[in-house]
Amino acid sequence: MTNRYNRHIILSEIGQEGQNKLSDAKVLVIGAGGLGCPVLQYLTAAGIGTIGIVDFDVVDISNLQRQVLFGTSSLEKNKAEAAKERLKDLNDSISIIAYAEKLTHQNAINLFNQYDIIVDGSDNFDTRYLVNDTCIITNKPLVFGSIYKFEGQVSVFNYNNGPSYRCLFPNPPEKGTVPNCSEIGVLGVLPGIIGSMQANEVLKIILGIGNALSGKLLCYNALTLHNSILKINRNEDVIQSVLKDKDNFHKKQMEFNCEIEVIPISIKGILFEENIQFIDVRETHEQPKIKNFEVTNIPLSTLENNIDKIDTAKKKAIFCQSGIRSKQAVSILNKLNISNCFSLKEGAVEILKLTHNYKGKTDLTGFKNL
Repeated sequence: MTNRYNRHIILSEIGQEGQNKLSDAKVLVIGAGGLGCPVLQYLTAAGIGTIGIVDFDVVDISNLQRQVLFGTSSLEKNKAEAAKERLKDLNDSISIIAYAEKLTHQNAINLFNQYDIIVDGSDNFDTRYLVNDTCIITNKPLVFGSIYKFEGQVSVFNYNNGPSYRCLFPNPPEKGTVPNCSEIGVLGVLPGIIGSMQANEVLKIILGIGNALSGKLLCYNALTLHNSILKINRNEDVIQSVLKDKDNFHKKQMEFNCEIEVIPISIKGILFEENIQFIDVRETHEQPKIKNFEVTNIPLSTLENNIDKIDTAKKKAIFCQSGIRSKQAVSILNKLNISNCFSLKEGAVEILKLTHNYKGKTDLTGFKNL
C-alpha cells in the first residue's frame, strides 16, 4: 500500500499517519450523479477506508456527458451499483458499499450513524434538506455542493459548531422556481470541478489540515473563473428547531411543496386523436421549434396570465424540453380547475421527430402502431 499512496505519504503535511487517518475514515456520498462521480473517484483513489454510495436511480445515456464514472456498459444499471463496480477497479483495497435505495426519513439516521462524514451530491431540494437535518440530528459534518448551468457552490456545514444548510437557506424555494440541469442544461466539466472541491474538503477534514469551508460559501463561475466566498452565520434557532423535532423525524415524508401527482402519457397514444390542443410550455428562445405541427406556445412562466389561450373544450397535451415543466403546468392548470390536461413523456426533440414523420407520410398504414 505504500507505493499506491506514495505521493500522499511523502507530503510532510500528510505522511503515513495522515494516510492511516484516511484509511480509517468512513464517508457516505449521497448521489452518484454529476457531483457524486468525481467525489467518489478521488476519495477512492485517496484510500478512504469505507465509502458508502446512496442512489436509487439508473444510468441514462444523457448522464454520460458529465457523469464520467460511467460508460455505455453502465446504461440501465443502478448508479450506486455501477459506481461500485467501476471504483473497485480503481482501488480494490478499500470497502465500497452500494445502497441502491432512496434516502428517506425512515432510513437516513441509521445510515448516517455508520459514517464519519456525509457528502451531498443530490440534485433536488427535498434531499438537501433531508440530508442537512439528518446531519444535525446525528452530529455529522456535511460537505455540500451544487451546480447551475455554468456556476457552482461548495460549503461545509455542521462542522465544529458551524452553520448548517438551513442557516443559509432556512426554507426550500417554491416548487418550479428553480429548474434543474435536465431543464436548462449544465456545462459538462462543471460538476467535475465542484465535485473535486468537495472531495478536497473531505480530505482536509479527515487530515485536519488547511481551513475547511465551514461558515463560508464558495461560489465559482466556470465562464469567468471568478471565485467569491460569502460568509455564513450559524442560526441557533434554526438548529434547535431541527433538534427539537428529532423524535418525530422518522415519521416525516419528503413532501416539501408537494403538488398534484401527474402521470405523463406518450404522444404516440394520442397523435391521431382529434379535439386535442398541443401546448408547448418552453421559453420562446428554446430549440427546436415545432413548425410542422399545430402547437400553442405558452411559456410556463406566463401560463397563469395566458389562460385565455387554452381551449377548455379540448384535451390539453402539454410538453417541454424533458417533461418536467409540463408536469408543473398540468398541476397549475388542475389547481385552476382546468381539466383534461396531460403531460407528454417525450420532450420537444422526440415530438419533432414523431410529428415530422407523421406529416411526411402519405400512407398512414402501420404508423398508428408507433
